[in-house]
Amino acid sequence: MNNLKLKSNSEVQLVFDKYPDVAKVKLSNLRELIINVADETENISMLEETLKWGEPSYITKHGSTLRMDWKPSSPDQYAMYFQCTSKLVPTFRIVYKDIFQFEGNRAIVFKIKEELPEKELKQCIKACLTYHKIKQLPLLGL
Repeated sequence: MNNLKLKSNSEVQLVFDKYPDVAKVKLSNLRELIINVADETENISMLEETLKWGEPSYITKHGSTLRMDWKPSSPDQYAMYFQCTSKLVPTFRIVYKDIFQFEGNRAIVFKIKEELPEKELKQCIKACLTYHKIKQLPLLGL
């Protein structure tokens, strides 16, 4: 463990509290996974948890912003969002085409009733949190 410092905006918890119970559990699990990946990743000493566009968002010094959300318009799913101009989702689409569902170049979409492919998702999270150090690598080093 890295002894990660988590800088959390108190408004994030208010957003989590508004989710329906099933979505809150799924998004809380994603949050825990993001924090664990950051803590396990060399050279990440601080993770900022804040709101971007009203959604829980995670930022590191050398990473790209990672957001997540559940929307009432699609109650059976939730998603992890990435900067659409990055190479992240296009690369995930190549490497993990048979594992994840994608939304354009901006998101990995998860079904509420399905288990997460944790091993592969952790690799995607790590790529996002370290993006500016790996973006030049073929397939982001995945």
